[in-house]
Amino acid sequence: MSDKKGSLVFDANIRSAVPLISPNALKLELPASEAMYTTILESREIIKNILAKKDSRFLVIVGPCSIHDPQAAMEYANRLNDLRKNLGDKLYIVMRVYFEKPRTTTGWKGLISDPHLNGSNDIPTGLRMARSLLREIVSLGLPTATELLDPIIPQYIDDLVSWAAVGARTTESQTHRMMASGLSVPVGFKNNTDGSLQVSLDAMKAAQSPHAFLGIDGEGRTCIISTNGNPWGHVVLRGGKTRTNYDKLSIEEASQALAMAGLESGLLVDCSHANSGKKHQAQELVWKNVLGQRQEGNKCILGAMLESNLSEGSQSIPTDLSHLKYGVSVTDACVNWESTKKLLEWAVQSLA
Repeated sequence: MSDKKGSLVFDANIRSAVPLISPNALKLELPASEAMYTTILESREIIKNILAKKDSRFLVIVGPCSIHDPQAAMEYANRLNDLRKNLGDKLYIVMRVYFEKPRTTTGWKGLISDPHLNGSNDIPTGLRMARSLLREIVSLGLPTATELLDPIIPQYIDDLVSWAAVGARTTESQTHRMMASGLSVPVGFKNNTDGSLQVSLDAMKAAQSPHAFLGIDGEGRTCIISTNGNPWGHVVLRGGKTRTNYDKLSIEEASQALAMAGLESGLLVDCSHANSGKKHQAQELVWKNVLGQRQEGNKCILGAMLESNLSEGSQSIPTDLSHLKYGVSVTDACVNWESTKKLLEWAVQSLA
């Protein structure tokens, strides 16, 4: 009788629990080379120097809204890497490699959660695909950026990441602030979806402090994780439901708010999301406005983010995956490669 009652008391809505490979085991299976770690360490240091205003280059986080096709992602990475080499004097280019997608209600949660795009939730395969792709991209010498959503995921992939975002839906989350306090990378905290900047400031302060929380170690064991605090948090302005926040007044207000909070004044601007009204073509207007402010001497703007893919627009995931269009986003709409190249080259000219 007690066993029957117990089944009603706990795990009443759990369908199954499948053990995962440990982070250390995955890293042994898909190891990073010394050259890869050199790229990661050097790129993290450069990004920190940009945030500290010791490096005058403009930080650019650019790439697909989300990764769903590793082959297309590598084609994009090779193109971006060639461009990075040519534009590196003025721009520091980091590829956006996002494997997790927060959803307002339901929808595809990203490559790690659903690598087959069919609801099968084959997370072990998703983790392997994500780490394999990061290895390939970093082996080019190209730094990577991602959004960290599940606080367990960093143990599997963060050694191959140079910059991380905490998104608009999770910046207010204590769990993500504590996670950020232990990350080895600079972390951009986006303002939340209603446009409020205060949650980003609070998140930066929280992440700078030491914390202790539940997590897993490299062997996958549940542990108390104690952190030192991460001093490399910064604000990412992405607009809100009722307004954009990339204009001069908004930048000045953000700069003043950072100063009043006793925080460094540098920030990044997300040219997509609410700042573009979720219209991918409008990213160009935001990009040129932000670069114009930078050219006029506004040193508070340290970089910007662009959602870009091989081809423009977006598509829904079809039931028959053979109908997927190659190089087209399955989440937010992106500008195409030709537009991306022009925008990055234009930035170099404007910053000359």
